[in-house]
Amino acid sequence: MSEPVVVGQLGAVYGIKGWLKVNSFTDQPEGIFDYRPWLIKEGSSWREIQVTGWKRHGKGLICKLIDIDQREQAQMLTGADIAVSAESFAALPDDEFYWRDLIGCRVKNTKGYDFGLVTQLMETGSNDVLVVKANTNDAFGQRERLVPFLEDQVIKSVNIQDSIIEIDWDPDF
Repeated sequence: MSEPVVVGQLGAVYGIKGWLKVNSFTDQPEGIFDYRPWLIKEGSSWREIQVTGWKRHGKGLICKLIDIDQREQAQMLTGADIAVSAESFAALPDDEFYWRDLIGCRVKNTKGYDFGLVTQLMETGSNDVLVVKANTNDAFGQRERLVPFLEDQVIKSVNIQDSIIEIDWDPDF
């Protein structure tokens, strides 16, 4: 089994019967409940946990987990990451990819300049942004670069098999 993918986080306790608030990282917040089973990190390992119920509460979500029936039990889980197996995601067509597939890809421009490796992606109001950790010997003294993920304008190609993203971007920008 591959490394689990974090899809949310357990928030504060809600009520006295063990319910917890849920911070979903999925596009549709309720979509987090479509993934089963949930994995919760305990120390350095993951353990499976079952959701027995969930509902909307105000603008947020709350859930009930199996064998968590008291507020004190639920408090032990606040702040825990919610993950699912990578295999639970739907397979995508060859020309599509998940954000997690871009982490670790090498970024090069159309002239062959090596920008470094993608460490994360950020969602902004206008477009997504690649966060690229620059090489230690970067010619322009950069430690990190933010590259807009604008397909056809900046992003020229994404090759997941070879872990390379080709961009049309000036290295001194």
